[in-house]
Amino acid sequence: MSKENHKIDADDRKIFDVLNERKYTVDYFQREYSWEQKHIAQLVTDLSSTFLDAYTEGDPRAAVEHYTNYYLGPFVVSSKDGMKSIIDGQQRLTSLTLFLIFLNNLQKELGGKESIEPLIFSEKYGQKSFNIQVEERRPCLEKLFLTGSYEVREEDDESTRTMALRYTDIAEAFPDELKGKAFPYFLDWLKYNVVLVEITAYSDDNAYTIFEAMNDRGKNLNATEMLKGYVLSRFADTKDREKANRFWKASIQELHTQNSEEDQTFFQAWLRSQYADTIRQGKAGSSNEDFEKIGTKFHSWFRDNLDKAGLSADAPEDFHRFVHVEMKFYLHAHLQILQAQRQEMPGWEHVFYHYQWGVADSLCYPLMLSPLKSTDPAEVVRQKINAVARYLEAFAVRRAVNFRKFGASSIRYTMYSLVKELRGKDLETLKATLRKKLEEMEESWDGLANFRLHAMNGYFVKFLLSRITGYIEQQSGASTSFTTYFISPGTKPYQVEHIWANKFEEHRDEFEQQHEFDTYRNRIGDLVLLPQGTNQSYGAMPYATKVDHYLKENLLAKSLHPSCYQNNPNFVGMAGRLGLQFKPHLKYAKADIDERQRLVQRICEVIWNGE
Repeated sequence: MSKENHKIDADDRKIFDVLNERKYTVDYFQREYSWEQKHIAQLVTDLSSTFLDAYTEGDPRAAVEHYTNYYLGPFVVSSKDGMKSIIDGQQRLTSLTLFLIFLNNLQKELGGKESIEPLIFSEKYGQKSFNIQVEERRPCLEKLFLTGSYEVREEDDESTRTMALRYTDIAEAFPDELKGKAFPYFLDWLKYNVVLVEITAYSDDNAYTIFEAMNDRGKNLNATEMLKGYVLSRFADTKDREKANRFWKASIQELHTQNSEEDQTFFQAWLRSQYADTIRQGKAGSSNEDFEKIGTKFHSWFRDNLDKAGLSADAPEDFHRFVHVEMKFYLHAHLQILQAQRQEMPGWEHVFYHYQWGVADSLCYPLMLSPLKSTDPAEVVRQKINAVARYLEAFAVRRAVNFRKFGASSIRYTMYSLVKELRGKDLETLKATLRKKLEEMEESWDGLANFRLHAMNGYFVKFLLSRITGYIEQQSGASTSFTTYFISPGTKPYQVEHIWANKFEEHRDEFEQQHEFDTYRNRIGDLVLLPQGTNQSYGAMPYATKVDHYLKENLLAKSLHPSCYQNNPNFVGMAGRLGLQFKPHLKYAKADIDERQRLVQRICEVIWNGE
């Protein structure tokens, strides 16, 4: 191997340098794109918060050059024959590409004209290609670039499916305060002040050696470890310190069995829930406060704010209680939340439901922990957590049926303010406060009158139908539940089925235009859940034929048929007890969809407005 092939370069690169008119392939040993919602939300939050900390409205554009830089980490490429292949860092670079596509689409909405397209794709001999070239991902990127949405297909690979979800998460996480005058400044800052280190190898052997070294060897201390170092340094007695160290290590190991980053998630949630008092104002130029600082460097925030935690640096007994009472209590509560998210358990159901469709972890975990006190008995802890989760679920569903966002950027101020309001509340006061918050919501259940399926909300529609179907069946004494329909363990998965076949010509008596028919056909009143396969076999049938088949399905579908109301006292009794106006439908026209739409609204009111 030549000396040139042994060479390794490492250079700091601005995002502009990394992506502008550059081409990369993804090496064969790279895993699928697998970032989760929390990872992309954290990236967007970190970038926007760092920028907003430096930005002042009225600054000249040139001032951005002197704003704080942000280090995004290293990436490794192999350079051969003029082509660069990503060896390590494709998760971050793919996420950046998705973020840039979002920013480009947002710029079109805002009427901006900044040049960021060359960071996304480049053109040669009239052919456009994305700067990160993976053929399987190209259709998704093209659709996102052109329309801002992508409908996942059966043949799509794992990376494509994940990319489509993360693009939606970016839109939810991006803060509104950057959508005004600050937007072009943010684009400048992102291109020229966000820095990566590009490590270039000139042979496959060297490239893979670097890949192994970066993924196998020791890393710098993280925020949890630095917090531990500071807290343990406050213990005066050696035996006390050793005892606290053993507890701390065992706690982190237990958190790591859940997720490699769960320790940091826990400390952010706990410290925000109990001690954070201030929040960055929702306008450009505002500075980060307690909630934001805990989200980025909670170890340094803690050291600077001991008084908020009721601690004195010179009182070892304070830190003994902080570790062995407070941390122990809130850690147990956090682990209970994680366990309840995994399966539908009696008394914890709303934690599970909310986890399937709800508010981001960075907001919901502090809120669930906020009313808890370390003196609360176990049953009170359970009821408090489930009550908050129930409120969060209702909040998210009501926003969704009114086509309103509830991403972190849209509701962060509302949620963080509520954390302070709920902090330490007793159970009855907590429930009363949450009821009042729901009553005060601008979004009402009336939004269901026009709610429909569209390209971007299929997941939520399945969630909503699963909650409704599982609820009425459980209330009728059946053993099925939300999990049966949403998760479908051990059986064929359930899919959203249109009651009307996709045949406009059969409905010309009620519709003049195809788009009018399509809109009505996608309304929630025209949708049920059916097992995969059954869904396809019923799809094209006329209503008069398929309604007989519905008798073999779940109660929401079965209730369309007159026979469902005969010799079925549990179902009829449930409907009467809950005031639900179920009725059979011998035919299914516009008016019938309207009736079912009102029924769905009433079921939602019963599920989420009742005690």
